[in-house]
Amino acid sequence: MNPKMDAHDIGGILLVDKPRGKTAFSLVAALRKRIGVKKIGHAGTLDPFATGVMVLLVGKKFTTQSDRFLCQDKEYLATLHFGIATDTFDCEGQIIKKSDLTPTLEEVEATIKQFQGEIEQIPPMFSAKKIQGRKLYEYARKGQTIDRTSVKIHVDIHLISYNYPQLVFKVTASKGTYIRSLAHDIGQTLGCGAHLTELKRLRSGTFHLQDCIDGNLLDSTEFDRKSFLESIYTIA
Repeated sequence: MNPKMDAHDIGGILLVDKPRGKTAFSLVAALRKRIGVKKIGHAGTLDPFATGVMVLLVGKKFTTQSDRFLCQDKEYLATLHFGIATDTFDCEGQIIKKSDLTPTLEEVEATIKQFQGEIEQIPPMFSAKKIQGRKLYEYARKGQTIDRTSVKIHVDIHLISYNYPQLVFKVTASKGTYIRSLAHDIGQTLGCGAHLTELKRLRSGTFHLQDCIDGNLLDSTEFDRKSFLESIYTIA
């Protein structure tokens, strides 16, 4: 891409490795400021504690294609902590349950088999999913629980390691899957509770982590507009 082109001509995809603690909105806002393009979106958000592939869509031509990328499956590396359940199902929530029950590897493997393939999942209260015109987390922050309809999803889980209380696994998931909920439900099934402590998105559709630029650069004094423009690319 020609770095001298007008901002209105810039369009394409920028792959960013989202840092822990950053929100998807903050990355979009930083990129708008850096390259002077207002129309920027993304193909799937990540929770603040999560890291990994964020597909940023630059320019109207690409933001209008967001559904095309949102519908693609995604791959994650996740770390689950047994014995503690939280209200958000992750490390940023309030503890609601503790247990000294220690599942065996055999019990963990048997439980994971129950969550393979096509399953039903209820969206968590602490999520941006809208019901009755409001996001679920708006109800949750007021201590309210709303009835939610389960959604069919497809997951493929591969156990990497288990050293109580930590379980590390890879999971390929269809659109609309909440890995936080998956961790919570595994803990509930085992009777000890669980929450997610780490989550890294390794792939989003055909886009991989190794192709991403460091998201920290968007807020760095080392930001190089020319390099960023050259990192934005178009696809058919």
